[in-house]
Order: sequence, then C-alpha cells, then structure tokens
Amino acid sequence: MIVRPRILRASGAVRELVQETRIHVSDFMVPLFIVEGTGIKEPIASMPGYYRYSLDLLVDEIREISDLGLKSVLLFVKVEDALKDNAGTEALNPNGLMQRAIRTVKDVNPELLVLTDVALDPYSSYGHDGIVENGQIINDPTVEVLAQMAVSHIKAGADWVAPSDMMDGRIGAIRLAFEEAGYTNAGIMAYSAKYASCFYGPFRDALDSAPGFGDKKTYQMNPANIREGLKEAILDMEEGADMLMVKPAISYLDVIKTLKEELLLPVSAYHVSGEYAMIKAAAERGWLNEEQAVIESMLGLKRAGADIIATYFAKDVARLIEKYKL
Repeated sequence: MIVRPRILRASGAVRELVQETRIHVSDFMVPLFIVEGTGIKEPIASMPGYYRYSLDLLVDEIREISDLGLKSVLLFVKVEDALKDNAGTEALNPNGLMQRAIRTVKDVNPELLVLTDVALDPYSSYGHDGIVENGQIINDPTVEVLAQMAVSHIKAGADWVAPSDMMDGRIGAIRLAFEEAGYTNAGIMAYSAKYASCFYGPFRDALDSAPGFGDKKTYQMNPANIREGLKEAILDMEEGADMLMVKPAISYLDVIKTLKEELLLPVSAYHVSGEYAMIKAAAERGWLNEEQAVIESMLGLKRAGADIIATYFAKDVARLIEKYKL
C-alpha cells in the first residue's frame, strides 16, 4: 500500500496535530432560567442537573460561569401567573424580572455578554408567542409589543436580544426601534430557523410556558422544510439581524450547514432541552458515557458550521475541553 490513512491516527500527538474541528470555551452560550423570590435554586425535573435561580443566587451562578471563561449568557424568566395577560403587559415593566436579571448580571460581570429572550409566551395567559384574537395568533400587533420589549431589555443593560417568537417582520421592527431609541450598537440574534419541535418539552416545564390551546405550528416551522429555513434566515439578515440561529440543533445539522454556506452572518445553534434530557436520561441508565456524548454532540455542531452553541452543557464543556484535547 502507498496510502496508509492510519498513520494520521497512530498517536494522541498526531491526532491532535491534524484535528480538523476544534471548540473553545468562548463558542458557548449559557441559557439561564430566572424566578422571583430569594434563596431559590430550584431543580427542573425534566432537566436533571439544571436549575431555576432567584436573583440573589444568580449572582453566584454568574461568578462560576465567569470563572470558567464562558463569555455569554441567554436569559429566560419564569413569570408569575398573576402577571400574565394577553397583551404582554409585564414584558414592558422597566422593573420586571427580566430587566432586574439583566442588571444583576451586569453588576456581577459587566464584561459578560447578556442576551435576552424576546417572545410573549412567558408573559401570555395563553402560553403563545403572540397576542391571541379569536383563537388566532395575530402577527402585527405582536410585533409592536416585541419591539418595545426589546428596547426595554437594551435600556436595562442587555447587549443583544434574541427574538424567539417567529413572527413575520419582527427583526426589522426591532432594528428600527433600536435606531429610533439611539441603541445603534444593540445586537440581534434572530431565531431564524426555529422548528415546531417535540424537543422543547423540558424547556416549557422550566418556564411554565406550554401553549394553553393548540400548538405553535402556525409560526414555528415545519421540521420537513430546509429551503423555508433558508428563506427565513435571508429575510432576517435583510431586516438587520446580526446573527442567525437554528433551533433545535442535532436534528437540524443540514440546516446549520446550509445557512453557514449560503449566508454571511455568524450561525448559532441551540442545543435544546430535549436534546439535553436525552443524553442525561441515557447516561443515568448507563447506556452511554455522558461526557463523551456531550463532546461528540458539540463537535458535530461545530463541524456542521455552528459558530456559537447555546447549550445547557456549556459549563460541562468548559471543564472538559482540556481533558478531551479540544
């Protein structure tokens, strides 16, 4: 034989030398769930090892995240039922839980990049991402609220917003609202290709944000479609998005690859709660090695083209990078 490919796999030193895909701690974004109260670090049953934090204990979590070298967090809030309505009123409260969470994070580490969820489902009495009228989720009035919500987050100190609602035209409306308010440096990470997926189940438990009727298929995308995802991403880019997201991640590697190859913006992938829970459940039963499954999953996302990965395993990956010579 003249060609012997195994020569490039003969030792750890050689394998590291020719490794094609690498991950770094700065590639990862940490999703955080915030609740009202004090002294709360509340386990999420369907997401073993993950928690909801009250603002006082969020301080310690932010310090740990910072010490691990992670550079960005994505904030979600669990809103009390008494504050929910059909108009997202509480979302615009300048002293609401999200706004206070932003200020808390920035007080602990001003250099940490803070991104915030922009959608109405945590605030909706119907559990939908938009205003409901006659059993329908109406687009344009929802977009008006989302733009105001995004401005309130930036005003509170957030660096970027992450609209996850999938309403038509919301990226352009948010960008225009930022320009009019003077927030010309505020970033938008658009959930561009967000699919109507079963893998969101544990997340909805975490925030008590499951839809009260029907489903989200009139605004989240059909998992069968890839060109539609590209179309949505192109529209978001043209409307002023700074980064594009694909959600979920592992089942949509082809979508990540397509956006990376076809468009010029950074591509992020959200390794969602169901993907986290599957690895945890299998590992608890001894069916696979958790560490190895996590690392292989993250390498797969990077290999597909993800520049940034939002994952509930972010802290674990930060600790494992050196161990696995990544």
